[in-house]
Amino acid sequence: MLYLFHMSAITLKVPDELAQRLRNQQKRLPEILELGLRELNAETQTGFGGAAEVLELLASLPSPEEILNLRPSEGLQRRVQELLGKSRAGKLTAQEEEEWERYQYLEHLVRMAKAKACLKLGIRPAADV
Repeated sequence: MLYLFHMSAITLKVPDELAQRLRNQQKRLPEILELGLRELNAETQTGFGGAAEVLELLASLPSPEEILNLRPSEGLQRRVQELLGKSRAGKLTAQEEEEWERYQYLEHLVRMAKAKACLKLGIRPAADV
């Protein structure tokens, strides 16, 4: 099956340093913009900011090594720690409780992926996988 994509040209004004970095990645600009927009959209969706990058990596069928090297972003770590503190104190709102449950499920998925990656590589999973 053949897919046709219509392409549009746009002109952007960006700082010189960024322009140079973009020139070095010229062939990947559509991909870079798409990934950036996905991240921005994920941040605006209540309760799922930061998790999109983890889910997108897992969906890309990464190598076992890539899975084992997966770590949460600083922003995601901060949010999870904030929710953990509120949960321990019994101060989560209903919306935060739903968000906390989603992050717990995400952690479960990552742990399962890491355990399977260890099996593929023939290594014993670490306790903190």
